[in-house]
Amino acid sequence: MIQAALIGAGARGMHAYASYALKQPHEIKFIAVAEENRERREKFARDHGIPIEMQFSSWEQLLDQPKLCEALLICTQDRMHYEPTMKAIRKGYKILLEKPMSPIPKESLEMAEEAEKYGSLLSVCHGMRYSTYYRALKRLLEQETIGKVTTIQWNENVGVLHHSHSFVRGNWRNSKESSPMILQKSCHDMDMIQWLVGAECVKVSSFGSLTYFKEENAPEGSTARCTDGCKVERDCPFSAIKMYLNEKDEWPANVVTLEPKYEKRLNALQEGPYGRCVYRCDNDVVDHQVVNLLFDNEVTVAFTMSAFTNEISRTFKIMGTKGEIRGNHHINEIEIKHFNGRVEKIYPEKVEGGHDGADTLIMEDFIKQVRSNENKSHSSGMVSAKSHLIAFAAEESRVTGQTIDMVEYVNQLRGSESVV
Repeated sequence: MIQAALIGAGARGMHAYASYALKQPHEIKFIAVAEENRERREKFARDHGIPIEMQFSSWEQLLDQPKLCEALLICTQDRMHYEPTMKAIRKGYKILLEKPMSPIPKESLEMAEEAEKYGSLLSVCHGMRYSTYYRALKRLLEQETIGKVTTIQWNENVGVLHHSHSFVRGNWRNSKESSPMILQKSCHDMDMIQWLVGAECVKVSSFGSLTYFKEENAPEGSTARCTDGCKVERDCPFSAIKMYLNEKDEWPANVVTLEPKYEKRLNALQEGPYGRCVYRCDNDVVDHQVVNLLFDNEVTVAFTMSAFTNEISRTFKIMGTKGEIRGNHHINEIEIKHFNGRVEKIYPEKVEGGHDGADTLIMEDFIKQVRSNENKSHSSGMVSAKSHLIAFAAEESRVTGQTIDMVEYVNQLRGSESVV
């Protein structure tokens, strides 16, 4: 059995990844936790039988100890990844790191380079690489089912209610506290596109803005909080009362309070971030953005991220010299249209677990890597750093209005040293 520690017992760390140990206790056991929120720390400790002396209120306390176990999951907020990861690499831990690696480009590079320097396993949680759906798509492209790929249209349909929860009221609403939207939400997409194209990105351009979720669009009669007697609350699709005031132990309500109790939820809405009017938050991340990519094998990509969709899904059209592939992850369908008129539809087998089983498959792969000591993760630090840089370049382009040359961009980050 592998022994592991968790830094950051939030929703991703506690529910998406560490919960694997409760279902497969013969494979992995968590023996330590570091979490500043006492309620979350104690709940995680109870669930996993962690003694008081192995419960820490900060990552510093945990990593100041002699090496406690083989594996370490780092699932803190975006801006709290760099320091614990660098220290854990040097202490010899095998690390599973929640994405994004860091909201600072140079830090992402340094983490990847440090892992390579020490020969450490640093696996980043790019769930789409593990999804049975996208693995099936990758095989189709490798088999040249539609010939040589030339063009890709890729849509990240965030879903307007999801966006209001996570990127207006939630932890990732403000780029100064977390990350730009293109990194936090869409680094998965940049990673996936890079993986599917199988080449180096050479040029990036991007446009986008925060258009809707701001005070000037607040309806007349609305209030600072949904619980303040808002006159339009009953008809508002973003009503915090509708979204969170229940006793369900499921997302998104279980993000507001750990305990699914009506009184606690009401108190959280009256005092915490999730009770705020979506038009009166301190959010600054974009609610729609487009990115154009050119790869060195001449493949071009048009990527669109938008909050303003009803469905939470990714959809795409991949065009090749012998046909095209259309996909909708939400309905688990891949359609192949050959230029000779033949049409095929594929429905990849699903796996139990979050994100269509990808969270489960991430843990399975990480445990395999820890056991084998081969350090051949599907989403290693260096692979992830490359796709992160595409996202960083896209944000640079959006802000400056310039087309970004990737070689120049990375060389500037690294002081004119060679590209990753």
